[in-house]
Amino acid sequence: MINIKVTGTGSYLPKNVITNDDLSKVVDTNDEWIKTRTGIKERRISQGEDTITMATNAAKEALKDSNLDSKDIDLIIVATLTPDNFMPSTACSVQNNIGALNAMCFDISAACSGFIYGLEVASSLLKSSNRKRALVIGAETLSKILNWEDRGTCVLFGDGAGACVIEKGDKGIEAFHTHSIGEKGDNLTCGAYDVQNPYVSIKNEVNEKYIKMNGREIFKFAVKSISDTVGELIKKTSWELDDVKYIVPHQANVRVIDYTAKKLNIDNDKFYTNLDKYGNTSAASIAIALDEMNKKKLLNKGDKIILVGFGGGLTYGGAALCWNV
Repeated sequence: MINIKVTGTGSYLPKNVITNDDLSKVVDTNDEWIKTRTGIKERRISQGEDTITMATNAAKEALKDSNLDSKDIDLIIVATLTPDNFMPSTACSVQNNIGALNAMCFDISAACSGFIYGLEVASSLLKSSNRKRALVIGAETLSKILNWEDRGTCVLFGDGAGACVIEKGDKGIEAFHTHSIGEKGDNLTCGAYDVQNPYVSIKNEVNEKYIKMNGREIFKFAVKSISDTVGELIKKTSWELDDVKYIVPHQANVRVIDYTAKKLNIDNDKFYTNLDKYGNTSAASIAIALDEMNKKKLLNKGDKIILVGFGGGLTYGGAALCWNV
């Protein structure tokens, strides 16, 4: 059986820190309102860094952590819902920037679950081909698709990128569980270009170009998707939940973590969170958290961890892995 392991991580966050008090000058909100409802205290907002730039910087950090040259990479997958271009893909632009001449490159769109989906796709491609190493990146410039007059959404999100290198080798990633619920997709949306051409008789703007969210429905979906995913991964690996050192969730809302911990009957400390500093960075959030844990040396070889994401689509899923870095 071919095994896939994580060999390095990296991340990049804009230096521009926006606190809740800063946001109160932009929209009708305040620090207490945001903290009590979300757990977020600040976030990073781009002052010009685009998705390609952040993805490239995170990729370079992951390569450095893996002690690899860019030419060693056979595959680059970027998960993003905020690409700078429809084409070339963000992944192809990253390839060009880092000189990964031997890599096949493409983007995927699975919103906040994107990094998990990217890991599963990359793992499958490595297992089914002669490719040996992949770079999986989650990168978002969410500030460009926010309605900065909507306090229900603009206070939640931040910009950033995270990355990891995976390769064939020792036992590492033990199981995936991923799923989609398209019938509930209207609860979290962001529109793109409308159909506008010489043959359209009535030219209306149908799609709203900013993030819209039904917070109540997404909250219920998040709690259920995390608990269901953790349960499925425990079954697939035959682990005990007590054996899992950390659950690394998509960083969306501290209340989601609190409710999920109660549902799973585990301590909140088992969940690693950093959303108080970075907010919701969508496809980047799990990768950023994983890199932060790696840099803080919170993980030892052999530690069992579960990564779990949920987001627009609706999509959700997770990965169970033994730490090898």
